[in-house]
Amino acid sequence: MTSNIKKEAIWAEVKKRYRLSNEIIQMAKKLGLNPKKLGSMANHHQQPWKQPLPEFIKSLYQQRFGEHAEIDQ
Repeated sequence: MTSNIKKEAIWAEVKKRYRLSNEIIQMAKKLGLNPKKLGSMANHHQQPWKQPLPEFIKSLYQQRFGEHAEIDQ
């Protein structure tokens, strides 16, 4: 039980730090992304070739689950 609480706390921190919506968090969880590694995927304005993190997660989700896939809530 405590491991679930810790995981949710980590996801809450990621949501706050990178200003992600609940929808994007659900997509990232369904993709199996590691919340501790999202910082390396984020665009830090010094890397203009990277997409913003929410757009990157959406594109990964669409590639894996299809263009019109819905998120389970």
